[in-house]
Amino acid sequence: MKSAFFIGISRLAFVAAVAGLLGGCATSGNPKDPVEGFNRAMFGFNEGFDKILIKPLASGYEAVLPSPIQTGISNVFSNIYDLMIGVNNLLQGKPAQAASDAGRVIVNTTVGFLGLIDVASSMGMEKHDEDFGQTFGRWGMDDGAYLVWPIFGPRTFRDTIGLAFDIVTDPIAHIDHISTRNSMILLRYISNRAELLKADKVIEEAALDKYSYVRDAYLQRRRSLIHDGNPPREQDGSTELESDKKMAEADESVQPAPAQTAMRQ
Repeated sequence: MKSAFFIGISRLAFVAAVAGLLGGCATSGNPKDPVEGFNRAMFGFNEGFDKILIKPLASGYEAVLPSPIQTGISNVFSNIYDLMIGVNNLLQGKPAQAASDAGRVIVNTTVGFLGLIDVASSMGMEKHDEDFGQTFGRWGMDDGAYLVWPIFGPRTFRDTIGLAFDIVTDPIAHIDHISTRNSMILLRYISNRAELLKADKVIEEAALDKYSYVRDAYLQRRRSLIHDGNPPREQDGSTELESDKKMAEADESVQPAPAQTAMRQ
């Protein structure tokens, strides 16, 4: 049953991709989006997939589990990912932040009961947000074209490569017991998607063209993350887009993407 389900999803994604390519790849004036026809098709596919399956699961999860339990589950996965955040901070030449990330893992794993309680934050140990896409950006790699992948959601070319490294180094992906590993990956994704439910309305109300809104907000947010919240001005002298502010209000929920939310936080 599971294999049939994923085969069906793959076929739908393929059909959407072909439709996008046949529909043309003209840009909308944004040079970062050279294959907009394909991207819009993938965006629509992901929206439908989320609406039909993922969002209902997340809504049920939120309705059934008490808030403290949801927070504990989120904290556990956040604690696990702090390991790779520390690695990326070290690769970016930020040893102090990397040491803080390691300290967070030690404190939350021990005093915080395997990460159920985020004791480190209450002790003033800042939570960071780093991944391999950001690391490649810090190393000077250009972000490249904006892309929307089926299931994986919005990425740039650079972030697509970073995503591959994120997946390979994901601690949960290396759990030998298959059913335990798959259950944890699914639970992590649903937990993170549930945290984004309240932001859905913000995006729906803010965007006349949701695709463009998501694209612009994603690109601006990634640029901000690479420069640790202090990006240089654009070449035309403009400041960050208004969509970036809206993005913050939406709690980083530009588009629910299974890979992104399942692996992060």
